[in-house]
Amino acid sequence: MNPIVDQRLPLLYHYCRIQRPRLLLNYAQFVQHAQRMYERSRHMQPDLEWNQFFGQWQALDAFLVAACMERYDAAWEQLFCARVGRADRLLLDALRARAARLYPRQELEQDSAVNDFWGHLLVPPNEGSLPILARYDGLRPLVPWLLRVFQNKNISHLRSPSQHAAGLAEDDQLESPVQTDERTSSVWHELFRDAARGWLSTLNNQEIVLLGLRWRYQLSQREAAQLLKVHEGTLSRQIDKLRDRCVEEIQQQLETQGWAEDDLQGYILNEMASVMLDDSRLSLASISQRLKQMGIENVKPPE
Repeated sequence: MNPIVDQRLPLLYHYCRIQRPRLLLNYAQFVQHAQRMYERSRHMQPDLEWNQFFGQWQALDAFLVAACMERYDAAWEQLFCARVGRADRLLLDALRARAARLYPRQELEQDSAVNDFWGHLLVPPNEGSLPILARYDGLRPLVPWLLRVFQNKNISHLRSPSQHAAGLAEDDQLESPVQTDERTSSVWHELFRDAARGWLSTLNNQEIVLLGLRWRYQLSQREAAQLLKVHEGTLSRQIDKLRDRCVEEIQQQLETQGWAEDDLQGYILNEMASVMLDDSRLSLASISQRLKQMGIENVKPPE
């Protein structure tokens, strides 16, 4: 389907105008940028159909980007004031925090990285390349995408000699969504593992045993309660408190580091298994020894 003839576009345009009343983007501009973002998406995903794109399109973020590219002052004000994650920090502050981690104790480099990034939002870094905002396809939330681009742009700079980095092609500096996500994921995975290992080190013997029975021995809640001779409801509350504390403490550390993605809780709960697998205190041998010290024997490990 040609975006121009999609009857849903006028409705979506008016919705965006209501949600962002200060952005005076006209309908023709809106359609033009919708087409551009769709073509950008198809550059990365050749088989992407318009209806698929439309169903995933982050319309309000795309509307803001389009208004910025049309140089509406109000759009830039809104971009400057965009908030990052649950920490509710300004986007500019989150960029500065990331620059501080990338260039520790190098204030000039930190300022240069942030200023250079803002400067290239509308002005291409090299002749024949695209400005950063022109590369936004509207399929991902804008603020996390900008943070990923900033992170990868500077990682690329740090890993390359300065004279080589200056001559890198546009697609080397600002990678495809898959490349960007892979590299950013590896950075966050290491930060998460550090935070998770730190949290596990704070657990007492009772908590270690409880995790071991539920996770290593794969006992049901009822079976674990019977083994420990406690009421199932009591055990359930202990497990809930342990899970909530895990999520809260690790989440706080990652958000302090600048995490801006959605569903951080889901990420933590999904990734904890790999960290626990590597923790010697949660090995079958360690849990078995702790159970023996508690007078509990003959607990069969999972087959």
